[in-house]
Amino acid sequence: MNKKIVLAGGCFWGIESLIRNQPGVLNTEVGYTGGANDNPTYENHPGHAEAVEIEYDPTKTSYKKLLDFFFQIHNPTTLNQQGNDRGTSYRSAIFYGNEEEKKEGEDFIQIVNKSKRWKDPVATTLEPLQVFYKAEDYHQDYLQKNKGSYTCHAIWFESYL
Repeated sequence: MNKKIVLAGGCFWGIESLIRNQPGVLNTEVGYTGGANDNPTYENHPGHAEAVEIEYDPTKTSYKKLLDFFFQIHNPTTLNQQGNDRGTSYRSAIFYGNEEEKKEGEDFIQIVNKSKRWKDPVATTLEPLQVFYKAEDYHQDYLQKNKGSYTCHAIWFESYL
């Protein structure tokens, strides 16, 4: 049975664009989660993070491997910011679905901190996943549809594992 992970690390376009091609990833959708209102939109999503819901095949990848890649493609040490994007919408967060996922997130944050690859400690939050709201269609697959558009994401490091 396929599984899902929801991650936020700045603008959802960049995270989606890079993570979609990882082994075992079956589907990605960008959206909003962790905020104050129901049915958020790009213009009205107070407290919500721009996030990516990633469906994956657990026989081909794992939650831990996806966390590993997530921490390679964004700066987890900047509070509420990635590149030029600022505000809580752009926070680094792992939205966990159960205690096992929360523990894996905590453990991976320790791995990243111990690596000393970043001069500052990880600011990534661990937040319980409530509801993931799919973003507007024009945001889905945005960088595939709009080649050369803005992104602040890249593969910064090799695996932490």
